[in-house]
Amino acid sequence: MRTVISKTYHISTFMWYTFLTSILLSKDPKELPQGLFVYGGPWKYLTFLNLVLQMVFFGLAALSDFQLPYMKGEAKKLHLWKDLLFSVLAFPVGSFVVMVFWGMFMYDRQLVYPDNLDNFFPPWINHAMHTAVLPLLAVEIVLHRHAYPKKQNGLATLGIIGVGYLTWVIWIYLTVGVWVYPVLGKFTPAGLAFFFLFNMSVVEGLYLFGEALNCFIWGQPHYKVKRT
Repeated sequence: MRTVISKTYHISTFMWYTFLTSILLSKDPKELPQGLFVYGGPWKYLTFLNLVLQMVFFGLAALSDFQLPYMKGEAKKLHLWKDLLFSVLAFPVGSFVVMVFWGMFMYDRQLVYPDNLDNFFPPWINHAMHTAVLPLLAVEIVLHRHAYPKKQNGLATLGIIGVGYLTWVIWIYLTVGVWVYPVLGKFTPAGLAFFFLFNMSVVEGLYLFGEALNCFIWGQPHYKVKRT
């Protein structure tokens, strides 16, 4: 029964994220507020990148569910990559997007999601992008125990990817003179550096939280990923 639930959940969630990303990719930039998709389109927004990340993870999870008995070697590798993707990226980044978005939205929505976007993205899409992600991850962590790499390796990988995204954000600003998120334009250079460091510490804290939660739910120490 648990296997059936797992397969159904992974397939349906993969289809859900595929549906969401296709909606956003189908938007005509000319119909959106000026500058929203300038230089990089939706690929500069962490929200969209997270949707793609979740789609890839649940796609891998669905494939892993349907591995055939004679594919033991391939199944083991696929399971390894699936767990690495969840532990290092899907859970911490997905949780970060939800927490930071709604925290800033409640403080001043104009800084992250100006009210004119409501004319282009109905409320259900906003919640699909910024709310539903967290409960879907919660269900996943309850359904499956996930292998975590060594702590320093996981944090280092997440940090490198985080720096890569920040570099992308800064590059866009230097190229077109527009910050991806309006809030970034409110800081001095020193304040901006602190803001980036603070957010990196938050997402890495979420990695540690996911690791601890995985251990707590499954009632045993998390096991380490080993190379095969």
